[in-house]
Amino acid sequence: MRPKEFHNQSAFQKVLVTGGGGFLGRAIVNRLAAQGLEVRSFSRGFYPELAALGVELIQGDIGNRDAVQQACQGVDLVIHTAAKPPPWGKYKDYFQTNVTGTQNVLEACDAQGVSRLVYTSSPSVVFDGTDLEGVDESIPYPKSYNAYYPQTKALAERQVRAADRRGLQTITLRPHQIWGPGDPHFVPRLIARAKRLKRIGNGRNRVDTTYIDNAADAHILAAEKLAEHPELSGNIYFISQGEPIAAWDMINAILHAAKLDPVNGSIPHRAAWLVGAGLELIYQALRLSREPPMTRFLVDALAKAHWFDISAARNDLGYVPRVSTEEGLQHLERWLDNKHAQGENV
Repeated sequence: MRPKEFHNQSAFQKVLVTGGGGFLGRAIVNRLAAQGLEVRSFSRGFYPELAALGVELIQGDIGNRDAVQQACQGVDLVIHTAAKPPPWGKYKDYFQTNVTGTQNVLEACDAQGVSRLVYTSSPSVVFDGTDLEGVDESIPYPKSYNAYYPQTKALAERQVRAADRRGLQTITLRPHQIWGPGDPHFVPRLIARAKRLKRIGNGRNRVDTTYIDNAADAHILAAEKLAEHPELSGNIYFISQGEPIAAWDMINAILHAAKLDPVNGSIPHRAAWLVGAGLELIYQALRLSREPPMTRFLVDALAKAHWFDISAARNDLGYVPRVSTEEGLQHLERWLDNKHAQGENV
């Protein structure tokens, strides 16, 4: 299947992707480099496979203002994917990466004359622990959060919206639960916990997910449409497969791709939530750095419905999920099989 390409490449001479070595960032960098665009990646690590593609690599911390200023020099477009992912960690670390890091990017765009920014947010910024079914971008932020990731991503998203009002052209994307070959977060966590997993809730809650190639497509489309239609600046778009699926059906499908048994047994949502709350208190009191086996954020994510209306992305950006969930699972299975054949862990 042919990758999504920029139709108006002349609008961009050089693109910076923050978090270019991450799961989503790397997919975007690979796509841009394959199209012959001049690409710069800003990440903490050095990635020789990107350098081999002719990508300019700058190493640094997104929380370091001077490093971000350097990374933004001479670029026309910034795609800001760098973030500290969920579900667990210290607030100061989430704030430093997600909030201070985003503020550094916005200030660098202003100082270096970068006119356009595509920002990767998350649907979790509007998730309040209750069922969200078919909601659109008009849904407000909740009054409180039970995890630092959505809390800090919401603060960062507000910063981007404020910068747009000051003149920087922006589009914010909210891709939901990105997965696929190369996934370093969602899929490995499921596989590692497969034998201990219990279904939380009644199992009927539907959720959105986003295959990695579709998520990359959305960012390329957003950049292109922002150049062609500046009136879209300031908009926020949910991104997904466009086909919500029962959460535990999706989990079992991924386990099946990994040649593992489906989840057996269940626990009521309320009981799991109380366990998660208790574990969080214990881990915080003992200052344990590792992630608790259960958190309130994880419990709500697994037990509640959260799927979104992507009509705005379809209409404004021309976004169409090229890779179906079924096809994506086939790609994932082949990747996992290859990893296993090579004796590598996921």
